[in-house]
Amino acid sequence: MKVISPRIHGYLDFLTVFIFLLAPTLLGLGQLSAILAYSLAVVHLLVTLASDFPFGVVKLIPFTVHGWIERMVGPLLIAIPFLLNFSTEEVARNFYIAMGITIILVGILTDYQAEASDGKIK
Repeated sequence: MKVISPRIHGYLDFLTVFIFLLAPTLLGLGQLSAILAYSLAVVHLLVTLASDFPFGVVKLIPFTVHGWIERMVGPLLIAIPFLLNFSTEEVARNFYIAMGITIILVGILTDYQAEASDGKIK
């Protein structure tokens, strides 16, 4: 069941950017996990602004490709604490696992094919 429209997905994308920006300070993340969070905020913002959906500015990335990017990022976020050896940093590990699960769930629930009758994405 695809209950998240492209517009709602856009709001969630911006929320994700803010969460990645605020997490290092609010959660006291270590250096590596903090730098990664700031980097992911920038990348997520760039992908959002470059996507062809209501919040896209440049519209270079088809919204379906945006979805595939998130399908790869979600599982990668879950693995990152283990791949980059900060899995013993409990708060950082749990943050990245939670963000990965959240991105996976949003991806499952988003209608990446949604189009209005005039051919534009809702």
